[in-house]
Amino acid sequence: MKFFPYLVVIEKITNLFKFYGLDPEKSANIARILTEGELLGHTTHGLALVKPYLDELENGQMERNGSFEVKNATNTTQTWDGRYLPGTWLTEKAIETATEMAKNEGVGTVVIQKSHHIACLAAFLEVVARKNLMVIIACSDPRNKTVAPFGGKIPVYSPNPLAIGIPAVDDPILIDVSMSATANAVVNRAAKNKQLLDGNWLLKPEGTATNDPQTFFQNPPSTLLPLGGMDLGYKGFALGIMIEAMTSALGGYGRKDNPERWGASVFVQVIDPTKFAGENAFLAEMENLRKQCLASGDNVRMPGQKGLKNKEMLLSNGIPLDMELIELLKIQ
Repeated sequence: MKFFPYLVVIEKITNLFKFYGLDPEKSANIARILTEGELLGHTTHGLALVKPYLDELENGQMERNGSFEVKNATNTTQTWDGRYLPGTWLTEKAIETATEMAKNEGVGTVVIQKSHHIACLAAFLEVVARKNLMVIIACSDPRNKTVAPFGGKIPVYSPNPLAIGIPAVDDPILIDVSMSATANAVVNRAAKNKQLLDGNWLLKPEGTATNDPQTFFQNPPSTLLPLGGMDLGYKGFALGIMIEAMTSALGGYGRKDNPERWGASVFVQVIDPTKFAGENAFLAEMENLRKQCLASGDNVRMPGQKGLKNKEMLLSNGIPLDMELIELLKIQ
């Protein structure tokens, strides 16, 4: 493990994706979003995705060329066919489009079908929230079936994360949570490293919970428990269904179509507080809530606080890269 400056990492990753045939804009986007996820501490959805994304490009599963198709549009909504272009690029473009609509109409929403994987949702939030805009991002993977409905044992849907960036007086509030007890990548990493999970987040086929990630790869496999686990998983199941409706159902493409590619159905919404009670009222209310939350106990931290602190530390000290990625990026 070695540490490298932020700009060096960005430059090397950008050049690597350009070498694989992506244009400079999309290459720089992937480099920036994957590195941002790493800075915020979401390492399973940060630089660990460089190699899988390159493999997808090489195998023709992530498209290199062209742009998205706008399938439907109003003053406040758009629906896109992402054509399996890089999901991080599509999501950033959707945020830009939704922001323009929000500034005009108060709210802007873009839903994308057939996007490629969009990496760490939290990585998109800070830049928007610091403009005193609220941003909501959700996604599902119509090909992935690893979460069983509460009360069931057969996997039906994906972990379905939801992320929200909320403006505040100082640092924004950054929320990024899956509607399952954990993420696929967390289980994959634990299994690869021969480690146990930190909790009983998997449901074995006979109906008992386990922290053994190896059961995720058995036949039949364990499934991810919904958020809330064995006791309160009905809440996570309900929220998972909500994300499916916001993403695949609104986008018009999903599980019923049996897609074969690694991808995402994406929901992006930007809200401008100035078109509601006003920016000052919004910030005052959130600041009051923040102070009350922090005053309730020494161990309270606001969502995103740990990630932003981690980002500050890595920007000062350098970003740690493992030898496999160093070799891939050819950094000396």
